[in-house]
Amino acid sequence: MKSSAADRTPVLVGIGLATRHEEDYIRALEPMDLMLEAVAAAGADTTSDGVLTGLQYIAVPRGRWNYSNPAGEIARNFNAPDAVTVLTTPGVLQQTLIGEACARIARGEAHTTLVTGADAGYRILKAQIAKVQAPERVQDDQPDIYMQPMDELRHAVEKRVGLQMPVGLYAIMESAYRAKQGWSIAEHRDQLAALWSRFSEIAEKNPHAWHKKSVTAAAIREASDRNPMQAFPYTRYHCSTWNVDQASALLFCSAARAEELGIPRTQWVFPLASTESNHMVAVSAREDLASCPGAGITGRAALEAGGLTADKIDLIELYSCFPLAVEIYAAAVGLSLSRDLTVTGGMAFAGGPYNNYFLQSTCRAAELLREGKGRNALLSCVSGIVTKQAFGLWSIDEPTRPFVHADLTDKVAQEMGVREVLEDFSGNARVAGYTVLYGRGQVPKAVLLVDTPNGMRAMATTEDSALIATMEENELVGGNVKIVDNQLVGIG
Repeated sequence: MKSSAADRTPVLVGIGLATRHEEDYIRALEPMDLMLEAVAAAGADTTSDGVLTGLQYIAVPRGRWNYSNPAGEIARNFNAPDAVTVLTTPGVLQQTLIGEACARIARGEAHTTLVTGADAGYRILKAQIAKVQAPERVQDDQPDIYMQPMDELRHAVEKRVGLQMPVGLYAIMESAYRAKQGWSIAEHRDQLAALWSRFSEIAEKNPHAWHKKSVTAAAIREASDRNPMQAFPYTRYHCSTWNVDQASALLFCSAARAEELGIPRTQWVFPLASTESNHMVAVSAREDLASCPGAGITGRAALEAGGLTADKIDLIELYSCFPLAVEIYAAAVGLSLSRDLTVTGGMAFAGGPYNNYFLQSTCRAAELLREGKGRNALLSCVSGIVTKQAFGLWSIDEPTRPFVHADLTDKVAQEMGVREVLEDFSGNARVAGYTVLYGRGQVPKAVLLVDTPNGMRAMATTEDSALIATMEENELVGGNVKIVDNQLVGIG
């Protein structure tokens, strides 16, 4: 490798993972300390004593905490006072931070960069059970760069019908995907359970997983006291486990800097591409609920950047907040659902720390590549309700092409079909997707997204138990319904 190329070739040289399962919230580490632990581990992983003092860029995605500039505290703790500090809110892709950390090296703007994040949801939960608030340190400084999404993730109509949490919107899209595949409701539920059971088996072998015990397909499929239905057909087991105390850190250097610091080549993992789309369309306004054009565009671009095809990828990690995210991303890049689509075991079992999981999975992929479990890895990233899409492509083989950092937002916007969503609707309509929302102590409520005769969209609800029973047994997508004042009053 020539020195000029080495100065601009980004290399992942250090990974740090921290998982704490402390029952006493007082003894549990707060998120900032988890981050510091992960960063220290990433530095130690390089075997170089001076790598962290050279940090020039530190980026952190916000978790369920109130720190104003965690990157600044990291810079102070590791004697890197000149580092550019970055904080991003939920709604900004985690791959965006990784891509920029690598791109700064590729552009010759930095030789050492860091991306880290943490959440302590289990600590929060334990404090809530004790009827107190878990304390955290106060910061009053500000980051150099603050990033947040341009638009709202949810349409006002979605909020009005009770779709405040992502699970209901994902379940509506899941029904559209099921209908597109031609599966019966029973067949679909069987497949979801089998897919997630396999994920749990992978988590069982992941030393960093929150849950290290596999779960049978039957236990995942059927609702129970310990596994209640959340949004049909999703039970709790289908959902991300975000009450976890986990942190991760990814430390990058230019190849030249890594050589200068004496970091062993056995530690090196090369980022080949970071591709993303930030085009935002609310779920209810999407023309096709059962596919994701942005995933196809960004996924194919990542593969092309590495000169690879999907069948040549050794390790796969598809973002797994809910099964739908795995299914439509797999379809978008031509991956079979029969192959292993996670390296961690997924967010339901390995743990999905709030706004940080993708960093965890990237660390795990790098760890496996170093162990010789493959030559390359492709990881997908999601923000919102598959609102934004991204991929990262990695290899342990020295790249023959420059690092690709591509924002494909404009291309995705050109291909994304959009419908107008009505605030109020009465009349006959065709079902585009639906679910039934469940909550502790609440009456189940069906939510339907429908296509109106004039080509617009509308949402309707019902708490009628007979109608709900019918739609959980018989496919409603593609069928006709009657709506009066946004209420479902008849099927067929």
